[in-house]
Amino acid sequence: MGIKDTAAEWQVTATATPFVGNKTSVRTDEVVMPDGAAVTRDYQVHPGSVAVLALDDEQRVLVLNQYRHPVRHKLWEIPAGLLDIPGENPLHAAQRELYEEAHVKAEDWRVLTDVYTTPGGCDEAVRIFLARGVSEVEGERFEVSEEEADMELARVPLPDLVRGVLAGDLHNNCLVVGALSLQAAMAGDGLDALRPADAPWPARPFTA
Repeated sequence: MGIKDTAAEWQVTATATPFVGNKTSVRTDEVVMPDGAAVTRDYQVHPGSVAVLALDDEQRVLVLNQYRHPVRHKLWEIPAGLLDIPGENPLHAAQRELYEEAHVKAEDWRVLTDVYTTPGGCDEAVRIFLARGVSEVEGERFEVSEEEADMELARVPLPDLVRGVLAGDLHNNCLVVGALSLQAAMAGDGLDALRPADAPWPARPFTA
């Protein structure tokens, strides 16, 4: 018998938004517990994100090295970005991020996995895509700025990423989940058995 996460919503008796930022905000809810007591829960409200594990014809994964100020690290990551437009098709957002951050496109897209990054303190949902048939995009590169201006691009064999994850050398959530999910898919039913790129995503419903 398989296991599956299920939607649920406990009663909220009061809510407030003490902080509103450029992309995210903080919400405070009074939530009724099963014993009837009401407790306070603070969490970050997030628009959602997409990430792309781009696999080239030599079975290498496209990765980026970027400074992340909250953790004071330069992390190896896979291309990723916010869902900037409410209801935006996540595939379109992923294709945009792959172009902007890596200047490549892909012919075959699948859903690799869907995750909540930190469900104890943030409602961020991320859809991680697998992109194959990778090729360079013609024309000028997208102009980057701020942290992205210092990014380093590399293509790394999947086994090297998996070893780095298990050794504690790689920490980015989407890279870790994406690399391990890809290895599991390859060892299981195969990549063609993955969900189609337009598969429903209840966490962030979208239009076509």
